[in-house]
Amino acid sequence: QVEVVESGGGLVQSGGSLRLSCVASGFAVDAYAIAWFRQAPGKEREGVSCISRSPGSSTYYEDSVKGRFTISRDKAKNTVYLQMDRLKPEDTAVYYCATEAQTGCGVLALWVPYWGRGTQVTVSS
Repeated sequence: QVEVVESGGGLVQSGGSLRLSCVASGFAVDAYAIAWFRQAPGKEREGVSCISRSPGSSTYYEDSVKGRFTISRDKAKNTVYLQMDRLKPEDTAVYYCATEAQTGCGVLALWVPYWGRGTQVTVSS
């Protein structure tokens, strides 16, 4: 059974950093593309970042997080990470890990994935 579980959210000041973790079960984390989405209050869920399957994995970042967020994968821990640096108040949202159990990232807005339950990230100004 495909499952992903997020952790690592919290409260941080503007300019700070957090690292989110997404532990996968039921599949090898390098077998499928895995993405991070976020949903802020009153807004639609949006795709933030994605890493495709390995080898030769590619990454995607939404424009507002390019240069600040880094997605990575640890096969030994079956975990995908989202390192978030220089956080801004507008990054405040519930962050979700997801996989469609397929190899590429494609268009995140079209995903119909397996969702995690989410982890809250709050950035204070």
